[in-house]
Amino acid sequence: MFTELALATIMVSLTVSIHASGLYALSRILRVEERDEAREHIHPMSRRGFAATIIVILGLFVLHGVEIWLYAFVYLVIGSVHGLREAVYFSTITYGAIGYSDAAMVERWRLVSAIEGINGIILIGWSTAFFVTLTARMRRT
Repeated sequence: MFTELALATIMVSLTVSIHASGLYALSRILRVEERDEAREHIHPMSRRGFAATIIVILGLFVLHGVEIWLYAFVYLVIGSVHGLREAVYFSTITYGAIGYSDAAMVERWRLVSAIEGINGIILIGWSTAFFVTLTARMRRT
């Protein structure tokens, strides 16, 4: 159990760091866009504002995708699932806390996948808060 918890702690630390860095980069892009909107008197709901929103959404998908693939890679390395497709599928449904069954996971490593579910929900919530802040900015003007 200690090995599972140690691995899960490393994964949570790594994915939170990735997520924080990604959200920071997206917020920098948004700050530049917001400055340009103010300077050029562009409404946030313009085509350009819409494009910026799409870029943020795609950026969030990329962030979550990287984190999901990272878990999938770990599952492959430790031999807890059979094959890349199953690893990515299992990681995706676990990260999103959709879940179906942990039968695909070797019993010795199931605690890691349980913690992935908690980690994923927290990171998805963080992304949701970030996106709500973005949409609130668009409603202000």
